[in-house]
Amino acid sequence: MFGMFGGFGLGGGSFDSNYRAYPVSFIDKGDAEHADKVFLPPSALDRLASLNIEYPMLFKVENRKTGRSTHCGVLEFIADEGHVYLPYWMMQNLALEEGEIVNLKSASLPKGTYVKLQPHTTDFIDITNPKAVLETTLRNFSCLTVGDQITINYNNRQYFIDIVEAKPQAAISVIETDCEVDFAPPLDYVEPTRSEPTPAPVQEQPAESTSEPEVAEPSFVPFRGAAQRLDGKAPSPSTGPPAPSTSAASGSRSSSGAAAPGRPPSSNGAAPAAPKQKAGKVISAGGNRLAAKQAAAKEQKAPAPPKEPAKPDAPKFSAFQGKGHSLKG
Repeated sequence: MFGMFGGFGLGGGSFDSNYRAYPVSFIDKGDAEHADKVFLPPSALDRLASLNIEYPMLFKVENRKTGRSTHCGVLEFIADEGHVYLPYWMMQNLALEEGEIVNLKSASLPKGTYVKLQPHTTDFIDITNPKAVLETTLRNFSCLTVGDQITINYNNRQYFIDIVEAKPQAAISVIETDCEVDFAPPLDYVEPTRSEPTPAPVQEQPAESTSEPEVAEPSFVPFRGAAQRLDGKAPSPSTGPPAPSTSAASGSRSSSGAAAPGRPPSSNGAAPAAPKQKAGKVISAGGNRLAAKQAAAKEQKAPAPPKEPAKPDAPKFSAFQGKGHSLKG
């Protein structure tokens, strides 16, 4: 019976024993709830002293019924024989009930260099300096095991922390070691939703017209009027607007590029020479077509003035044509 509950394995120089598990509250050691150390009976100390056990003393605690295991240190050897007292959070990790059998075996763990922790709630991150709080709490721990859930008490509140990663192996010693601590996002952390900006509406461009653009007519075209004759006769109808004069001083010659009315252009493409006008006759290009048409209509309706009879030609010079006067009076 003693060998089963509190006995010691004698082979290999290692400690291996089974005990009945109870929480530390049974021996009024409430402060031990915030650490990972257990209470063993005095007989365990005698056995450990006879073995070549490395210090600090570390143990692997296993619930062989469920297969769960963790690691711990020892605080005192004051437990009743056949009993072991564990922190309540450790019993929860091992799924142990009061009085169930648990196995303790001596273990040697390397010093940890890295550990990653994951809080259960974002309240732990809201603490002013969570790393300082965590450092103070871990001073009471001798080792950490991946998969464990530890409890941190701060400002009369409990914060649950999961061990999600450790280096150089899954179980490490944190006694007198420089260990890097990292935090994973809390379990209740929700990524903030980013509202994507709504794209600006695409303005539809009007379809390009395939028709040719309309050519705007000039507001003013010089020399668009009809020609007028000084002798009162109606000018012959022109086939197009007269070309501008090339000489402003003469005024009696028409443009060399304008063809005479009624004459076809020459065969070589050059415009025919303008007809010679009578001496003293000047052609003026002024007015507009409407005025020219009205003037021509008036001339056609008005009767020609009667011709005066021709007078005989008077001599150019006649001597003594005046009246005679006497000197005597």
